[in-house]
Amino acid sequence: MKEIDGLISIARKAGYCIIGQDNLLGYEKKLYLILIDKDAGNSLSKSIKYMSERRNVELLILDNLSEKINIENCKVLGIKNKGLSEEIIKRIKGE
Repeated sequence: MKEIDGLISIARKAGYCIIGQDNLLGYEKKLYLILIDKDAGNSLSKSIKYMSERRNVELLILDNLSEKINIENCKVLGIKNKGLSEEIIKRIKGE
């Protein structure tokens, strides 16, 4: 899990993250991965799931997402870098 935390941190520091529901829903460019906290509310989960299906973006559920990116109460995060997204997906699905 530490590897995933590191990859998410790299994506955030490099400016490849779209943080928060409003920012994600307003983002029109290509996304490669959406991470949602397992404790996210029903409304948020439904809207993000619909968005990921409509835009054909991988959606993965993580524990304690806000701790991984050091932003309190953050429940959803989009990643707009293909390489980092593929690596995160590979590590999450491999564990």
